[in-house]
Amino acid sequence: MSDNSDFSAKSIEKIRNIGIIAHIDAGKTTVTERMLYFSGKIHRLGEVHEGTATMDYMPEEQERGITITSAVTACFWGKNTINIIDTPGHVDFTIEVQRSLRVLDGAVGVFCAVGGVEPQSETVWRQSENFGVPKLVFINKMDRLGADFEAVLESMVERLKIKILPVQIPDGAGDEFAGVFDLIRLNKIVYDEDENGEIFEISELSEQELERVSPWRERMCDTLSEFDDEFLERYLNDEIDPDYIESVIRKATLQLELVPVFAGSALKNVGVQPLMDGIGKYLPSPLEVSQVKGVDPLTGVERTVDPSVSADFQALVFKIVMDLGRKIVLMRIYSGKIDAGDTVKNVTQGTVERIDRLFRMHAGRKEKLEVAGVGDIVAVAGLKNSRTGDTLSTSEKPIILEQIELYKPVISLAIEPRNSDESEKLDDVLDKYLQEDPTLNLKTDEDTGQIILSGMGELHLEVVLERMRREYGLAPRAGKPQVVYQEVPGKLAEAEEEFDKQIGDEKHYGCVRLSVEPSTRGDGRNVSFEIDTGLWASEWLDAVAEGIDDSLQCGVLKGFPVQDIRVRILELKKKDGESSEQGYHLAAGRALKKALAASAPKLMEPIMDIEVSAPDDFIGEVIGLLGSKGARIENMLDRNGQKVVQALAPLSKMFGFSTELRSSTQGRSGFVMKFHSFDVLDK
Repeated sequence: MSDNSDFSAKSIEKIRNIGIIAHIDAGKTTVTERMLYFSGKIHRLGEVHEGTATMDYMPEEQERGITITSAVTACFWGKNTINIIDTPGHVDFTIEVQRSLRVLDGAVGVFCAVGGVEPQSETVWRQSENFGVPKLVFINKMDRLGADFEAVLESMVERLKIKILPVQIPDGAGDEFAGVFDLIRLNKIVYDEDENGEIFEISELSEQELERVSPWRERMCDTLSEFDDEFLERYLNDEIDPDYIESVIRKATLQLELVPVFAGSALKNVGVQPLMDGIGKYLPSPLEVSQVKGVDPLTGVERTVDPSVSADFQALVFKIVMDLGRKIVLMRIYSGKIDAGDTVKNVTQGTVERIDRLFRMHAGRKEKLEVAGVGDIVAVAGLKNSRTGDTLSTSEKPIILEQIELYKPVISLAIEPRNSDESEKLDDVLDKYLQEDPTLNLKTDEDTGQIILSGMGELHLEVVLERMRREYGLAPRAGKPQVVYQEVPGKLAEAEEEFDKQIGDEKHYGCVRLSVEPSTRGDGRNVSFEIDTGLWASEWLDAVAEGIDDSLQCGVLKGFPVQDIRVRILELKKKDGESSEQGYHLAAGRALKKALAASAPKLMEPIMDIEVSAPDDFIGEVIGLLGSKGARIENMLDRNGQKVVQALAPLSKMFGFSTELRSSTQGRSGFVMKFHSFDVLDK
């Protein structure tokens, strides 16, 4: 907010919390860069291809020309404060999109005018649909050779199953792209390229131009007439004006009925200002979104959050970043307000912490705030124990807000320090990265003592190692990426184990009989006591549960975690004066391992969704290559003049696929791979 102390309803109505979502290389970071430039937030245009984009502030992003981490910034346009999150397009960093969408009120989908709806843009669009986020579309790169506005519209309808509403259309395409037509005000906007698009001319339409634009205008009005009966009546009576049209578009957008579409070229500084106008006109304020819900931690009853400054402070932590070794917590405030120096309760962790400082983020830089309130997305220093998904509150009766869904790592890497001095520092650095990135996982191999680092893909782990070297001067030895497997029981099996030993001066006894069996794929772990628990000390029962949980972390085949298993505790035995927590803990773990070994366990590995696009001439090579990787072809279709092959394939066979694909198709094909499910090998 421009005035940090103003948290009236009128002020909150002027906030727009938006995300920029797209497929990799659709131009979303360039769009964000232009928004910052035209709003006066930055005074020099940065370019992704030059490594100077404001929002790609990490060296790894600047080197690769891609967005890796969600960057947060704020700018002012007209009377509105626009909080922007520029999200990654690469599938390895999907969690960044997921947790950003969780705290946003609206989104701008950026689509390339040549590529149209590509696989990752479809994925993030579906994610936004799950959160009920109203959206606008900006069809970018209209100046590119092969740009086709209508083809992109068709692909959006076909692949995203949405009702689009073009409010602008381009004047030409490729080298002939000259500006945009406004269908609402029936005028033409031409931008001065020599002035970086800051100066533009709005002109009336000529008769020839009006003839081109009229069918689009009629189509827009027909679509709005289907949505709103009053609009139909006023349209038939020729009683509509631009302000009324915009009010109906806003209503339809907020109700997720229609998606307004804009056009332009961010690189050429064309069409960005009308898009920013559209963000203020059509996307919701924090007061207009669906009420956020949470659960009372004491009763389990669902309650809603009151989005007002007079309510108690409630916020959701959606990201952790490390700034020069210091922990910075990014949070979205859903109710109330907070001052620097205030104490808050972490409802999820059950701890109390102090907010030392408040900041508004601008990519890698920070602007200090004294107070922040409902609707704000801010950074906090001082919260040492908070993690992604935690709820912060000052209420005596707080609720836990809906947590952010996490993803299971599918690739692992063995790393080890080069010397003893590096060893202790490595543990500390990895702990920082784990706090920052919830899709990273860490464990120690019991046999080799190596650290096993797991993540969402080869690029994901590669970036972590690069950051480690740049930020902390660490260069641990790293093995080749390995697939992360899971273990499942093959059939029902039962086992009993007794622990009866003297440790030190004390006797320890425990005896556990249990059964294991496979459960439905994706069910996880289910442990139940089939005994009268009222006859047993709660400490012993807890020890049994902990022993089972510990043993499920490491299966009997190759030491991978056990999933999709149902464990039933069938019988416990005791000895007076000798039964102990340690005895039951060890007996339960041994019984679990014995039963699991008897169940004919199987390994599950990650199965990936593969989508390959290639010219017709190379489709045979693509299918042959997929076949050699053990892929199962699911579908083939035509898209934007290319063949698209959709398949499922085991991740273990996909290493090096991109290199082989480029070689066999002369570099004229591309592919996207994302996690589909874990499934049993050699089914």
